[in-house]
Parts: sequence; C-alpha cells; structure tokens
Amino acid sequence: MMKHSTSPTPNYPRSTSPLPAPANYQPTTASAAVKRYKYLRRLYKFDQMDFEFAAWQMVYLFVSPQKVFRSFNYRKHTKSQFARDDPAFLVLLCVWLFLSSICFALAIGLNWGQLVLFVLFVVFVDFMGAGIFVSTVFWYLINKYLRRDPVASEVEWGYTFDVHINAFFPPLSLLHCFQIILFNDVLQGHGFVPCLVANTFWLASVIYYLYITFLGYSNLPMLQNARVFLLPLPILVVVYLGTLMAKWNLSQMLMDFYHYRLF
Repeated sequence: MMKHSTSPTPNYPRSTSPLPAPANYQPTTASAAVKRYKYLRRLYKFDQMDFEFAAWQMVYLFVSPQKVFRSFNYRKHTKSQFARDDPAFLVLLCVWLFLSSICFALAIGLNWGQLVLFVLFVVFVDFMGAGIFVSTVFWYLINKYLRRDPVASEVEWGYTFDVHINAFFPPLSLLHCFQIILFNDVLQGHGFVPCLVANTFWLASVIYYLYITFLGYSNLPMLQNARVFLLPLPILVVVYLGTLMAKWNLSQMLMDFYHYRLF
C-alpha cells in the first residue's frame, strides 16, 4: 500500500481577509529599519505610488472607516506587516494639508510672509512633529499595556503612525476646510450661535479621531481592551456643554493661537 507523503502545513498569519494566502507566501524577516528605509525611499518615486487607492481610503475614512482597516489586514496577510508600505496616502495628506493651510491663512487675513511661516508651522510642527510624538507615545503604551501576550510580536511603529494619520484626516477636513468656509460669516461672532457651530465642529473632529483610532487598534488580534480609546467620549460631551455655557468659542481661540504664534 502506498503511503501518502505528508508535509508540514505553513503557518500563515491570521487575517480576516476573505482571500486565501498566496501559494508563494513568505513571511518577511526585514527589520523595522529596513522597512522604514524602503518606505522613505519610495517617497521620491511617484510612479510607484497607488494614489487612486489612497484617495479611496480618504473618502472611506468619512463614510465607512472600517473598510479602510480591512485593507491593513490584507496587507498583513500578503506582506507580513500591518503598516503601509506605500507612502501615497501620506503624500496626498501633505498636499491636502498644504493647500488647506494656504486657504486657511488667506481666510484669516495673513500676508504672504506670514502665510509661508504659517504653512511651515502647520505641516512640520502641527502635523509631522505632533504626529511623530503622538505615534511614539501610543506605540510605547500599547505595546506595554494592551498586548494580550507580553511575548507576542509588538505593534509596529509604522502602524501607529498610519492610525494617527488616518484619524487625523477627517478632523483636518472639518477644521481646515469645511469650518473655514463659515469662519468670517458665522464662526467669528461672539454670540451663542457662532459658539455652538464652532464647538460642534470641534466635538465632531475629536470624536472622529478617537473612533478611527479605536478602529485601528481593535483591528489588531494581538491587542486587547482597545475600547480604552473611547473612554474620553463622555468627558468630551461634558466639556463641550461647558464651553457652550461659558460661550467659549474654540475656533476663535485657535485663530488667536495662530496669530500669537506668528507675531
């Protein structure tokens, strides 16, 4: 009687993707430094970036952010990493931030010299600097306190940065684009209605950021208690109501901060 040969079944990474693992799948052994180098090197190769897919992600971060993180699962299934290996989303976000900052500066009456300084502050300090800082803090805290198994693989820093810029895009659009259309006519007043509209924009922006951050980390099978990112929501509502009662216009406060930093 012939004996059937047996061979060990490859251990593919767990994934929620409905697609089967490719037959030639090979887990990557590249270090974080190598992955980061490849990612940064592709920043100068626009012909290799998938801008269409990045634009699709931007749209769905508003209408259905869960679908965006399903693509991260598929990347883990095929490339053995959750973090993006294509910087197209980051490039589009920087372009969007650059253009919206110019419109924002013109709307609040800055001259050309102040406009240039404002854009540099927003792109390199408010976005890149703050983003690197927030991502690093989340990366440390998540790997230290939210992992199911301390000996399991760590969450990649690149993934925490991806979660941050995903969560950053809707607030950016609300505060730098949609809100600025109403700023001179509605939001700049001192009554209750301008305060209500402005602070509602801020509440929606922070809720978007926390919810997308929650989706990003609840998407990882090695983490637990990702609901901790939703715990501030009741506090935010209380603060929101408090700002309305005090007629504290958060958008006007932001304008005052921008002017103070520039002058």
